[in-house]
Amino acid sequence: MINFRFIANLMGRLLLIESAFLFLCVFIALIYGENDASAFLYTALITMGCGFSLSKFVRIKDRILAKKDGYFMVTIVWIVFSIFGSLPFIFGHTIPSFANAFFETMSGFTTTGSSILDNIESLPHATLFWRSLTQWLGGLGIIMLFIAILPSLGIEGRDLYVAEVTGPTHSKTSFTFTSSARQMWILYTILTFTQTILLILGGMDFFDSICHAFTTMATGGFSTKQNSIAYWDSAYIQYIITIFTFMAGTNFGLLHTAIRGNWKKLIHDNEFQLYLSIVLIASLIIGIGLYITDWASFEKSMRDATFQVVTLMTTTGFSSADYLLWPPLLGLILFLLFFIGASAGSTSGGMKVVRIYLLFKNSFIELKRIIHPNGVINVKYNNKSVHPNVMTGIMAFAILFIIVFTIGSLIMTICTENIVTSCSAVVSCMSNVGPGFGSIGPMYSFAHLNDFAKFFLAFLMLVGRLEIFTVMVLFTKAFWKK
Repeated sequence: MINFRFIANLMGRLLLIESAFLFLCVFIALIYGENDASAFLYTALITMGCGFSLSKFVRIKDRILAKKDGYFMVTIVWIVFSIFGSLPFIFGHTIPSFANAFFETMSGFTTTGSSILDNIESLPHATLFWRSLTQWLGGLGIIMLFIAILPSLGIEGRDLYVAEVTGPTHSKTSFTFTSSARQMWILYTILTFTQTILLILGGMDFFDSICHAFTTMATGGFSTKQNSIAYWDSAYIQYIITIFTFMAGTNFGLLHTAIRGNWKKLIHDNEFQLYLSIVLIASLIIGIGLYITDWASFEKSMRDATFQVVTLMTTTGFSSADYLLWPPLLGLILFLLFFIGASAGSTSGGMKVVRIYLLFKNSFIELKRIIHPNGVINVKYNNKSVHPNVMTGIMAFAILFIIVFTIGSLIMTICTENIVTSCSAVVSCMSNVGPGFGSIGPMYSFAHLNDFAKFFLAFLMLVGRLEIFTVMVLFTKAFWKK
């Protein structure tokens, strides 16, 4: 059975963490003298009250957290955080509809970046900061943040780690499990503030810089401007965001190892090699295509192409240009990147490059097996044989991804005006990309969709953020059996 008491107690502790960040937004609202301070104060007090009650008054009989408990808690945390996180929008009347507020908040915490807002600049600073902060907290994961402090509570967090961390394999890095979450959050924070400084040097003010650094490292894509990065029309800013977005799409374990001096491990990693190759090839094709069609100068064509390739492949979703105006073939290449995503162990969504790599490699090896039926030919990753169980899990994930995408697209056709919008909305939310094609393109929003579509897409965001299995396993009979 699920250890509901222990989960409720841990949930209370997590809500106390959320309330602390909400109080930070109260402080920001007071600094700018804007009228949303009370909305954040009420939300912070409600969240703190619920968190305190759960953590202090729910008695724990058994402090053991089993694998089932981990899957259940990781899923429920994102929903609960999104419910409480949507309250400032409702109390402050910036997004009075609960469906819209929940969609916006879930989009934030899952680092999707899809938005229902059509006039972002009109929002108060604290509200804009909260949008960006939800993505930063959701980037490496709310649970990952909690795991960093679990040892001090005398709690083993391995099953939470397995349910939270993305990717088919959890590569060993230069740090152990007990310190990995803490080390990754430290690296995440350092890179965030480094980018903030560099954006300030590029002409952004401090507020816009830190908000965009939050959403860049989280590969989230929320901006403080309606036109996203295109608002600044700055080559320097685009290059800085492109570089940091690419890093955010890299396996953080390998990135940590590389920064500590072992660059060979990163460069020789098969997933990183394919990740870099896809970015370079797609950017080159699209850049040349834009230049040939007289989009802009060669430098700007290559810059816009690289920016959009990196930001969409890493499922960040920033926009430096309206790619709906580009030739259809170039748009198709971008659409395919929605499915791929970046590296496992990064803050990005999608299927992940390592899965694509192993699926293709297994397909070609299967041809060899047909020719040599008695031969033992294993799939290798980084010169090591991949266990058959891992390959089975990857193929199951790919099949489930396509099934959910297909069913989701059919459902969304009821709520949208065309199949392009339907399919791109589903894959955009499943892969946590943000903008899509059709009426949800980079210069549009999701505001015109009905409430059912918004709740459904919010569910797909959660499914995609937690890599399908973590959420879908809750709907099986076997999960609920003793």
